[in-house]
Amino acid sequence: ESEALFDLRRNIILAVGLVVMAFGLLLKLILDRLLTEPFDRMVQTAEAIGNGEEGLRFDEQRSDEFGFLARFINRMLDRQYEQREALRLAAAQLSEEKERAEVTLRAIADGVITTDIRGDIRYMNPVAESLTGWRLFEVEGRPLEEVVELCEEETGEPLVSPVLQTLRTGEPARLHGDGALVRRNGELNPVAATAAVMRDDGGEPMGTVLVLQDVSQNRDLTRQLAYQARHDPLTGLHNRLTFEERLSELVESGSEHLHALMYLDLDQFKVVNDTCGHLAGDQLLRQLADEMAHCLGPHDLLARLGGDEFGVLLHNCSEHTARETAERLQQAVARYRFMWEGRVFQVGVSIGLVFVRPREVHSVTELLRAADLACYTAKDTGRNRIHVYEDSDLELARRHGEMRWVERISRAIDDGRLRLHRQPLQALAQDGAGVRHCEILVRMEGEDGQLIRPDEFLRAAERYNLMGRIDRWVIGHAFAAMARSDLWADCPPLRRRVAINLSGSSLGDPDLHAYILEQQQAHGIHLDEVCFEITETEAISNLGRATEFIQRLRDRGAHFALDDFGTGLSSYAYLKQLPIDYLKIDGGFIRNMLHDEVDQAMVASVVQVAHLMGLTVVAEWVEDAETLALLRELGVDYAQGFHVGRPRPISEPLPDGEMLGNG
Repeated sequence: ESEALFDLRRNIILAVGLVVMAFGLLLKLILDRLLTEPFDRMVQTAEAIGNGEEGLRFDEQRSDEFGFLARFINRMLDRQYEQREALRLAAAQLSEEKERAEVTLRAIADGVITTDIRGDIRYMNPVAESLTGWRLFEVEGRPLEEVVELCEEETGEPLVSPVLQTLRTGEPARLHGDGALVRRNGELNPVAATAAVMRDDGGEPMGTVLVLQDVSQNRDLTRQLAYQARHDPLTGLHNRLTFEERLSELVESGSEHLHALMYLDLDQFKVVNDTCGHLAGDQLLRQLADEMAHCLGPHDLLARLGGDEFGVLLHNCSEHTARETAERLQQAVARYRFMWEGRVFQVGVSIGLVFVRPREVHSVTELLRAADLACYTAKDTGRNRIHVYEDSDLELARRHGEMRWVERISRAIDDGRLRLHRQPLQALAQDGAGVRHCEILVRMEGEDGQLIRPDEFLRAAERYNLMGRIDRWVIGHAFAAMARSDLWADCPPLRRRVAINLSGSSLGDPDLHAYILEQQQAHGIHLDEVCFEITETEAISNLGRATEFIQRLRDRGAHFALDDFGTGLSSYAYLKQLPIDYLKIDGGFIRNMLHDEVDQAMVASVVQVAHLMGLTVVAEWVEDAETLALLRELGVDYAQGFHVGRPRPISEPLPDGEMLGNG
């Protein structure tokens, strides 16, 4: 019984042990499934993620704590991945922007240097390297002032760097004045420099950027333009602008010393220019400029004022010194011989001398006007002379009067106070009776309404270059009168011929030909009705230009007359060269021909030569019937003068006795 009890106990113990073991095994299986396996999988996943497999995630399918933990860790991993991806994209973008910035900085034409907040260099683009002479690897981290030294270009005085200014103020700064960069080798390179602060996202300063622009070419161009603005391009002398500025400074200085002003006008320069061409004229001006410059001191000013006119300004000189200088200039020009293509020319110079005395109040305009008047007085009294201006000079007083006429003439033109008159011509030969002729004359109406004779104002108009303006006015108004039939109401076009005078300045006007054609078309007249008159003197002095001008208008149908023939010394020599239709004998030969056999022979000679050349002859200043009869005997074709008809306003009809063609 005890043994059975023992066996029972043993069996119970074994059974319990087996149950416990079975339960343990079951529990182990349960724990392995519920804890160990998920944990191992999480460890494996964690190890894989740690090894860089970013796409792996923990199993979120479980609904227990492991599932919760997996979901939590996965969210953290996703967020970390997104942040890392954002950082990667930002880094890539930053790298791209940096590369773009560096490419841009390498490509731009300006030098760029960046510094940190202390002013130490962090970057230089290739242009900055070229400008400074330093390479980036040599200067990175060094203070900017050790590499970039700025100074005044002309004086070499040091200039404050814009970087120091912008670090001090926090505002953009630029280099003032004509600055230059001192290169590594000590050379100066003209630059413009600007600096600005670089700031971080929070707006705090993080450094500066300095931009250096090479302005060498700009400054050279500016200097060249400044030089050209103040110098004559042909001779290299100072020009009129500089001359007047220096004269103004002298006048305003209140100096206690005497100064002298000279106005020089070359004599016979036009002969060289017209005979040999403008190239020869230009060469002559250059050579004479050198000759005159050698006659002056280092502080004297020689300038070309225009054309063949020069000015001289002598500072702090005596009257004796000024006169001696003027004589040296005159003699130097007179001695000079100009050679061109085997020909030798000699020119002279007329000089007007004005003294600028202490404590005398003068304006620049007054002084230049006085010198101009003195110069032309020298020219009019024989050329190649020196005339000293004096307030009491009667000749200069006359010229002052002419200058006042200039103002009156200009006002008259502007106010419409010029008037057209006409003077008829009478046909003396039967073959001229079919066409009516008259000459258009200009008169000026004064402000008081009285007519002013042309000899009172035309001299001043010629002297001061107003004749071209007057000629254009006459042409336009004469053509308008012809279009209105104001000259002959009963005379059809092409049965009339109207003579219009042209001055020497008009012969030299390159635009006058176009103006005449423009007026002819505007008024609808025929140029065959027009005869332009030019004086012998003007035609000879502008022979080449006059011949070209005449031929161009004759090709359009216009006629031409050579006025005052016989006044020149070589009248016949030039006559064959001018393509003219009419020859008007100077009135000086006509007035006394009844009592002067020489004048009568001269007229007969002119008529014979003119007819041989196929020209029509007109006699001026016919004042009586006897002279008219003699002219008819000598074969003169037309007569003009007070006996034939006095000048009358074009609005007045001609009396029957003055109707042309009634020869």
